[in-house]
Amino acid sequence: MNLERRLLAKAMDYVTYRKLLDRLLLDGKTTGPDQSASFTEHARLNVVRMKRVDKTVQILPELQKVIEAIDDAQTWVVITEGWCGDAAQSVPVFYALSNLNAKINLQLVLRDETLELMDKYLTNGTPSIPKLIVTKTETLEEIFNWGPRPKVLQEMFYEMRSNNIPYIERSERVHAWYAKDKTITTQQELLQLFTNNP
Repeated sequence: MNLERRLLAKAMDYVTYRKLLDRLLLDGKTTGPDQSASFTEHARLNVVRMKRVDKTVQILPELQKVIEAIDDAQTWVVITEGWCGDAAQSVPVFYALSNLNAKINLQLVLRDETLELMDKYLTNGTPSIPKLIVTKTETLEEIFNWGPRPKVLQEMFYEMRSNNIPYIERSERVHAWYAKDKTITTQQELLQLFTNNP
């Protein structure tokens, strides 16, 4: 599948995205149409999470080698939102990886501003984010996509939901998993995808 360039009209780089989130928080807001207090609180926590991952992420040597070896220009499109906790845990990893190779152009789009794009990447019929779409820059032909979570965590999430675990407890368990995992599983899954899709 090839992405349509018009769907990336509102795309931004990671630094611009982070500045947008900070600016919105100063006004007690976040991205997207839902401006409830709980969503804004999620966004505030997520800025803290992103800062932590930015500072602590350690790229696996084998993944670094694969990323540095990319010799055709790639555009990585990430569908995200400031209030999304999973995005806060994964998007900084994408950014760190993109910095390893000048041929990689990381572009972020907000889910609720690009629903036409999101509709092409539903997870079990739901607009779950983040979604990473790795494409060839010249044609925007998709190489592969990943998201919204590492597979083992996604299975854990579905199990909690089927057992009617309350949202707050589910969120706490998910972020405890991320804290313990230290982005390793996300990186391992990306390594496999890049290795299988040279």
